[in-house]
Amino acid sequence: MSEQAASARVAFLGLGVMGYPMAGHLARAGHQVTVYNRTAAKAQAWEAEHGGRAAATPREAAQDADFVFACVGNDDDLRGVVLGEQGALAGMRADAVFVDHTTASAEVARELYAAARAKGVHFVDAPVSGGQAGAVNGVLTVMCGGDAAPFDAMKPVALAYSRAVTRVGESGAGQLAKMVNQVCIAGLLQGLSEAIAFGQRAGLDMKQVLDVISKGAAQSWQMENRGHTMVDDQFDFGFAVDWMRKDLGLVLDEARRNGARLPVTALVDQFYADVQTQGGGRWDTSSLVKRLK
Repeated sequence: MSEQAASARVAFLGLGVMGYPMAGHLARAGHQVTVYNRTAAKAQAWEAEHGGRAAATPREAAQDADFVFACVGNDDDLRGVVLGEQGALAGMRADAVFVDHTTASAEVARELYAAARAKGVHFVDAPVSGGQAGAVNGVLTVMCGGDAAPFDAMKPVALAYSRAVTRVGESGAGQLAKMVNQVCIAGLLQGLSEAIAFGQRAGLDMKQVLDVISKGAAQSWQMENRGHTMVDDQFDFGFAVDWMRKDLGLVLDEARRNGARLPVTALVDQFYADVQTQGGGRWDTSSLVKRLK
């Protein structure tokens, strides 16, 4: 398994478009995987495909695990699988590591870090970048906050579905780094949308133009992977507008707390609201261009 860990006992909570393939990579890497999903049928389908075991509750999934990974929807979903009588913390053994891949607030990361320490276990906030394709292909980028020792322990295991796993600071720092990531993406996509709309109005062959300028200073992942589909008005894939608005809401809340000025991000968030009113909540985030055509 190259850099990856020897076989570990792991749990994975949340089998959505990200968690399902991520848990599959863990199983293929030789780890003993127990999964939990709020909709039990999804966990049973994963078990049928990958082996391992499906558990009825987060607590049951977490029992005897060395590492418990989670990828759920938001702060409240995360609290739901971590806390309470049937939450993961109630079942985790001493010194086990909880690794949260949810894109959530830095506040909830620090809250759950403290709750885990009180139980004698570890908590690492570890949001990911790379989208569904990155999860399926096992090439996610993971930015982590928390203590160094549990990070060092979890990193070789997380490399089963990642190309980079990096600790960027103390508890909450991983979530803050993910917010930086989303600010960058929002601004890039708005600029790319305006460029494409402008070029089309000017009568240019925008696919040819994008191919040309992607070899220069304007190049970006968004241009390389979304430019042509934006020209073709194809948006039925990728990272949904609804999810981006959730993420930008976290960014703007944090900015209000720390005093950061984010005028462009706030504007793009409202542009995404326009896309939602057009019925595009599940369109890819590159659908910003539809406002301009």
